Amino acid sequence: MTTSKMQTTTELDEARGYYRNQVIPPEKLKIMDRATEELIASGTKAAALKEGDRVDDFILGDAHGKPVRLQSLLDAGPVVISFYRGGWCPYCNIELRGLQRVLPEIKALGASLVAISPQLPDNSLSTEEKNHLAFPVLSDVGNDVARRFGIVYRLPDDLLETYTAFNHGLADMNGEEGGTELPIPATYVLDRTGMIRLAFIEEDYTKRLDPQAILEALRGLVG
Repeated sequence: MTTSKMQTTTELDEARGYYRNQVIPPEKLKIMDRATEELIASGTKAAALKEGDRVDDFILGDAHGKPVRLQSLLDAGPVVISFYRGGWCPYCNIELRGLQRVLPEIKALGASLVAISPQLPDNSLSTEEKNHLAFPVLSDVGNDVARRFGIVYRLPDDLLETYTAFNHGLADMNGEEGGTELPIPATYVLDRTGMIRLAFIEEDYTKRLDPQAILEALRGLVG
């Protein structure tokens, strides 16, 4: 995995510098950084599903209302699952576009890809259209599936207020039942039995698994 190939990681680094140094006011940045530190200290990540765990079947609707079942995808091959916060998150959009770039290679390795967020279906559709995504964008309203993975956390009140001030109010994006919670950004690669062969869970929402690492994991399964 050479650095030159890691376009998504490069784009994330550039976005982090831009938003932290030019866009977000220092007092708001302090609130956001403190929330990340508290999430790390909470130990939530340690309790999440990890390599060697098996994922139970689930069904979620895509952005067009079509039900997508995990077991049906596994019957055809390995599955990549990306949990993202929402289309309002610039880092999520960078990650999703990066996944779209490698989608042909994922398919060539016999695998499928889905992205999951707590967004309401209309907002998932907007995310799909904005990023020109050709893989299923699933709505996990209320974070029911993300909760099974152990990656859901409640945002502190001052961070919720900050997002509302940025026109990213979670109740508007996710509905009332998802108005205070988000999934930790996470990427999982499952083999055909539903066993997790790669798990990436990152409390710092500005960091994501580079798609090149996903391809390496899938090549390992094929090999």
